Amino acid sequence: MLSKRIIPCLDVKNGKVVKGTNFKNLVEVGDPVELAIKYYKEGADELCFLDITASSENRKTMIEVVRNVAESIFIPFTVGGGIKTIEDINILLKNGADKVTFCTEAIKNPNIIKKASNKFGSQCIVISLDVKKNNDYWELFIYGGKQATGIDAIQFAKKCEELGAGEILLNSLDTDGTNQGYDIEITKLISEAINIPIIASSGAGNPEQILIAFREGKADAALAASIFHYEQYSISDVKNYLKSNSIEVRL
Repeated sequence: MLSKRIIPCLDVKNGKVVKGTNFKNLVEVGDPVELAIKYYKEGADELCFLDITASSENRKTMIEVVRNVAESIFIPFTVGGGIKTIEDINILLKNGADKVTFCTEAIKNPNIIKKASNKFGSQCIVISLDVKKNNDYWELFIYGGKQATGIDAIQFAKKCEELGAGEILLNSLDTDGTNQGYDIEITKLISEAINIPIIASSGAGNPEQILIAFREGKADAALAASIFHYEQYSISDVKNYLKSNSIEVRL
């Protein structure tokens, strides 16, 4: 049985880690390098760094901050925000990222998924899907949750797998920052529709909700921010709880 992964997430704006609710009302919570080191020492399996306004502000990811974080930790490091070209991916990987994640460009130009996975290997291409329930389906959004696309999230997740993506990072605009738990229904639906790993994201408020994402949502990894940033729980608290409930984790 593969170990389930716990992945703290650093949402970065103007060089600072921020946290919001439903992708809005952002509040500064700390320095990305300091938090990265803290989570690495606490036992994070991976770290995710998202430059959350890069796409909507039409600019590149903050390379210097990425490099400083990468030099400070020794676990897999995923970076996203403002990725539009193969060269953007190349620059991030050269500056310390182990994986890259992108949303807007993948949806606008799906062929970049195939080009990227062919060039760099599918293991480092993570497609981030920002979804929101729209009547009887989950709709994809772009530009940091600001623009609806009319595209069905489940069908697009299948397309990502076909094009060579290595993982799906699933963000829910409905549950983001609420601490009420992940959107288990869509997590499970996408997990069952594809054969590549899925990272549950948006809404973790306690270890039990992470357990539910693994058991009922069938996620392979859980991304969380608020519960770690505000020190409601440590990574070891979460992992010990999961272990006590028969979930395989790296302690």
